[in-house]
Parts: sequence; structure tokens; C-alpha cells
Amino acid sequence: MNSIRIYILFLFFGFGVHNVQSQSYHFKTSGFSVLEKTERGKWGKWSDLDLVNLSVVLDTDKHRIVVYSQEIQLYNILDYIEREENETDIVYSFMCKDNDGRECKLSIITRKKQDYRKQLYINYDDHIIVYNLFMV
Repeated sequence: MNSIRIYILFLFFGFGVHNVQSQSYHFKTSGFSVLEKTERGKWGKWSDLDLVNLSVVLDTDKHRIVVYSQEIQLYNILDYIEREENETDIVYSFMCKDNDGRECKLSIITRKKQDYRKQLYINYDDHIIVYNLFMV
């Protein structure tokens, strides 16, 4: 009977004291491209894809997305936009402020019909940056 009490005590202690970990998602990039508005305010053409190997972290505990490029890009999440899904894509979007205090919208898009390829879009009023992502 005494051993059962000790077992229950350890079981209770094990459930009562557990580590709470933040939810963070780690990605690597394989390339990026940029789209800019022309002087007339119309969207130009996407730049050629540049190969780049960077780390990207979505940290929902700290409410931020970090792109570890030569100059670290820090995006503080202001609002989590409801998940969208359609026949071709799954989209998680976030309204953010960057290092300079500029508002932008970041979206992680999973392309269902492209072997579930992931992309990160960083949308500003005058330009868009896209990174091809894969989970690590």
C-alpha cells in the first residue's frame, strides 16, 4: 500500500511540474525574389530567383518572425489573421511591424499542388519579398 502512495505521489508531481515550451517553427530558405512597384504605381516583374540559405523563425510565444539575413529582419506580430484555405493553398498571415516600424503583412503559404512547397511573402505597399521555405 505504501508503494502505491509513493507511485501516486510521483505521478502527481510529474504532471504538476512540467515544462511549458514556446511554440516556434524553424525554416530554412532556398531562394528569394522581389517584386516592386514602378514609378507609375503598377507592379513590375519578379526579379530572378536568387539562391540563399537563411534561417527563419516564427515564434508565437514572443509574437515575432525573424529572418536571419546579413541584416536581421525582425517582424513583431501585431495581429494573427485567420487561416485561409482553398483548393490550391493554405495561408497563415500576420500583420507586423518591421525593424523600422513600418507595417507589413507576412504570409506563410503552403502550395498544395506543388508538393506542399512553402513560401514566405513579406508584403509592403511598394514591394513584396518572397522566400522559398522548407521546415528544419
